[in-house]
Amino acid sequence: MVATRDAAPAARVVLVTGKGGVGKSTLAGATAVRAAARGARVLVTSTDPAHSLSDLFDQPIGDTPVRVADGLDALQLDGRARLEEHWHEVRDYLVELLARGGLGDVQARELVMVPGLDELFALLDLHHRATSGDHDLVVVDCAPTAETLRLLALPEAMAFYVERLLGPGRNLARLIRPVTRSLAGVPIPADGVFSTVDRIQHRLADVRALLADPTRTSVRLVLAPERLVVAEGLRMATTLALFGHGIDAVLVNRVLDGPTARGTGAWVARQREHLDRIDEAFPDRPRLTVPFWSDEPIGVDALAAVGEHLYGDHDPAAVLARTEGLRVEPTADGHRLVLPIPFARRDDLRLHRRGRDLHVEVGAAKRVVALPDALAAHEVVGARLDDGHLHVDLAPPAEVAS
Repeated sequence: MVATRDAAPAARVVLVTGKGGVGKSTLAGATAVRAAARGARVLVTSTDPAHSLSDLFDQPIGDTPVRVADGLDALQLDGRARLEEHWHEVRDYLVELLARGGLGDVQARELVMVPGLDELFALLDLHHRATSGDHDLVVVDCAPTAETLRLLALPEAMAFYVERLLGPGRNLARLIRPVTRSLAGVPIPADGVFSTVDRIQHRLADVRALLADPTRTSVRLVLAPERLVVAEGLRMATTLALFGHGIDAVLVNRVLDGPTARGTGAWVARQREHLDRIDEAFPDRPRLTVPFWSDEPIGVDALAAVGEHLYGDHDPAAVLARTEGLRVEPTADGHRLVLPIPFARRDDLRLHRRGRDLHVEVGAAKRVVALPDALAAHEVVGARLDDGHLHVDLAPPAEVAS
């Protein structure tokens, strides 16, 4: 009998994000260095096109993992390279389609490069790294707030639109391709186009499953004790929850404490107000703090000092707080969908039904929630926002219920 090798367990993923300029790259690096020092096999990577990891570790870091310390590898995700590797057949088909409509080659190539595609493929590469078995923990230095939110929404959004763009023509193409390469002047996609879409859709499903599983992926929100930073952090927490991503710790940088607080009484008092606001907003999440560092932490040794101060006895690789996600509860009349969206206000919330999907909008953020098969025919009979949770009541159609 030939022995079979069990699939390697997926690494834990920690996404470190926050407003630009609050020190998220430093705290992501400190998290990775601290976890490696505790014995974990760690990969630290970045979705930020600024390539800050090279500056942070003071050495060149590219698209292949580089060993920067014992047990710690670093990698700058190159979404554009992954895009070229996996999407070229679909891109070429769409370019041909637009060219038949009269566009020049350059214009067509610009139009088919949907904003965010390269970032999407960076996420696919992240999933590959997290499931390779080479590491126990993957720490991701995310781009600033707005870019991170768009990035985390991409797998769901792209899966939705790709299926509607190429899904309906799949069977038709296979039927008529033996007869003709075009229909009414429109080129018929080759099998490679559809196989690429199928492969990407399956990988998108895997990415969504990884990022939405609170036991496998955590978000660490980096704040500074400043009014505007805290306000943006609360808005980000709302949107993260909308898309099913839980914050397991709040990392507060540049806190005036001890020697750094001398002669700054007014600043310390203002910071204390903001720290109290953070504690009030996240009462069930650990608040881990770092004092204002006199020198910019560059290199492994400096990051190790920051990580030790930040985490203390906490394990950076662990789930530091449990988070809740979307759930469905039975009711006397049907079922209730409950979606956590903390800090959301009624005036910011919009909800409508389209087919078997619920479209939930909070401010500028929108999530499409596909109802389970058992509830696809149910009707929305009520909705309310209660204590940071959206409750949507669903019931069978009246003729079925009767």
